[in-house]
Amino acid sequence: MNDRSSQPLIVRANGEIDLDTAPALHRALAAALRSHREVVLDLSEVTFMDCAGLGALVRARNQADRSGRSLVLRGAGRGVVRLLKLTGLHRRLAVEAVEQAPVASAHGMRRPLG
Repeated sequence: MNDRSSQPLIVRANGEIDLDTAPALHRALAAALRSHREVVLDLSEVTFMDCAGLGALVRARNQADRSGRSLVLRGAGRGVVRLLKLTGLHRRLAVEAVEQAPVASAHGMRRPLG
């Protein structure tokens, strides 16, 4: 397949990425990487990820490396970031930092999450 666009393609994942859903994520990322030089995986609506999800990300990253493409993870929540750090994959996968919006405290003061 030829590159259709030099613009990044955004693939959005949501819910749980596990043994049941990881194959569909892998297929979507593989197709996106065949048609675009840069693929951004939006994880902002992912509530859970297990090792099957990590496997899909690693396979997609390997495909990107082999074909000279780029895969970037965006919007990963705390649970996903923690899993990436525990496994050391945060060093292998391009993970964009998420700016956390301020939240109101019990006293009405605004402070960043953390």
